[in-house]
Amino acid sequence: MGKEVKEYTCIVCPMGCSLKVELEDGKVVKVTGNTCPRGEKYAITESTAPRRVLTSTVRVSGGHLPLCPVRTKGDIPKEKLFDAMKEVNALRIEAPVSIGDVLIPDICGTGVPLIATRNIYKA
Repeated sequence: MGKEVKEYTCIVCPMGCSLKVELEDGKVVKVTGNTCPRGEKYAITESTAPRRVLTSTVRVSGGHLPLCPVRTKGDIPKEKLFDAMKEVNALRIEAPVSIGDVLIPDICGTGVPLIATRNIYKA
């Protein structure tokens, strides 16, 4: 594999530091440009195993709204996002739904639950 340099803009805080990550044979050897330790951690994760929080909507039957906004309670591996969306798109829920209700306890085998982010009342 050899040496490789990746550049990112840190999204952990509003500073938006320009990060440079040096990799050697797929392993991080140096991170520069960060003004705090969180930026370094972000750069390492983004370079080796990127993760994302998934946000979407789910269809609701019998509710005052036809869709309920949802999100994963934590981040999941980026490569699992499309598979996770297949699970989300197949899901149908019944009203009522409360904020924080777990709709899928373990999305795509990640150990991360999918939760409702809005109350949906019965129509």
